[in-house]
Amino acid sequence: MPSAVDRRRLVGVHPERVSDVSSTDFPGHYPGEDNSWDLEKFRKNLRVDITRLSNRSIEFDLVGVDASIANAFRRIMIAEVPTICIEHVYVWNNTSVMQDEVFAHRLGLVPLNVDPELFEMKTPTDSATDRNTLVFKLDVTCTRKQKAPPDPTDDNVLYDHSSVTAGDLVWVPQGEQVELPVFIAKPPAPTNPNIVLVKLRPGQEVSMELHAIKGVGKDHAKWTPVATASYRLLPSVTLDPSKPVPPHRADKFAKCFSPGVIEVDSTTKAVRVNEQALRGESMSREVFRHPEFEGCAKLGRFRDHFLFNVESEGPYTPERIFPTSIRIMREKIAVLRKAAQALLADSDDGAMDATSERVSVEQGINVASTSEGTSGDVVMMET
Repeated sequence: MPSAVDRRRLVGVHPERVSDVSSTDFPGHYPGEDNSWDLEKFRKNLRVDITRLSNRSIEFDLVGVDASIANAFRRIMIAEVPTICIEHVYVWNNTSVMQDEVFAHRLGLVPLNVDPELFEMKTPTDSATDRNTLVFKLDVTCTRKQKAPPDPTDDNVLYDHSSVTAGDLVWVPQGEQVELPVFIAKPPAPTNPNIVLVKLRPGQEVSMELHAIKGVGKDHAKWTPVATASYRLLPSVTLDPSKPVPPHRADKFAKCFSPGVIEVDSTTKAVRVNEQALRGESMSREVFRHPEFEGCAKLGRFRDHFLFNVESEGPYTPERIFPTSIRIMREKIAVLRKAAQALLADSDDGAMDATSERVSVEQGINVASTSEGTSGDVVMMET
């Protein structure tokens, strides 16, 4: 680790405890220093680096923010990024071994490929329309194949429709939905058609109508757009030059860390930290178990460097979820700012009203005093 790193950024990792786990009451501010807000300084320190991207997951680094901000993004990705899921199930017939309630619960957990931006939120008092509801049909009947082998071991060889899968859901367009170009190019359907919902046998059938609406994960987990959204702090391993690792123990020292984190020179047996592989360190603290390595290394984590791992389930591509969470946070901040301004305005109006009332009272007292004095003079003159 470079010597220029500010030690205040590190959370210490020790054999049986961690230290410096809390930042100051005002993150990034320290006594005796000028830590006034500087937008340019914040922009310089803030980074978002994508380290891995696939069809369903993304890993990225968020650097230069406090843990409260990073955790807010994580919670928003899980609980407040909206998706479309099946909410209402109208069962016309279900002769399978699965109860209607359990079946409906399984249907609600099927992720759909529908962009939630195309739909409006539906409240319990709203009627279903083509702008807030998607309709699917599920009609499957299991039959025995007439020309099946005498002793089959595969259900698919013996029966037709022995398994009801997510691919059996059929979208039923409503109103203007049939004219939407995005639905013409890609009709609404489950993201994975191979999800098994229930098993059937000859004579059993399911016939249902399903209504999918827009929602968020804080109302029910089925609306969560991610399978997981987590972060961890970037590990830090520092070798103490005053306590070098004995050459004959270099290989043992390297095995105390995750593979690749400690590199051993094949000739001199000198050890060094591989900064590129450091992010994969598990921080097992195995090095602290060996007395011969006491003081050879210091472990820690960067408190403002977060390694995010997000797995998408649903209509969002992995790289879209985090920017969506940023937009939602900005909307929440705008609401809070508007409320604070309204509260401040009410406070100012109340103060102005109180001042005006006080001035009016004082003026009234002065007028009354003047009138009383004049009246007294007149009386005295008459006397």
